[in-house]
Amino acid sequence: MLTESLRDPFAHIFADFDQLEIKSAPARAHTAALRPRRSLADRVRAALLQLTGGHGTVLSHEEKAWASITFAGTRHELVLEFLIPDAVAAGEALIERLPDHEFALPGQLVADATITKVDHRFGAMERLEVTAVLLLLEDR
Repeated sequence: MLTESLRDPFAHIFADFDQLEIKSAPARAHTAALRPRRSLADRVRAALLQLTGGHGTVLSHEEKAWASITFAGTRHELVLEFLIPDAVAAGEALIERLPDHEFALPGQLVADATITKVDHRFGAMERLEVTAVLLLLEDR
């Protein structure tokens, strides 16, 4: 059975806000900014840039989910650009080290890491563009 109330159900709308009791905790003057959660794509980019020593720029990153009967994971294709001579040397080191590198990505196994395309332009404005593909498997 429902109970009857003789109170005005809309009284709070017309009330004077100075008389309202606030029951929530007071706002902190210095609230710590929440750090955005890092996605798997963020971790892959960070791992590749760490492998280059912080040189280079990620021009594009495509992530595509895939699954088979026994495995599930993602395929990451990244295009990195290296512009100054030191960065170009780091890009060449990436090309050499990537296939044998052991990645530490939580909950993921790197099944394959390959370089699929390299565009190296010499001259006064030396530039190296590298396309890397990583195939990740979910570690269950």
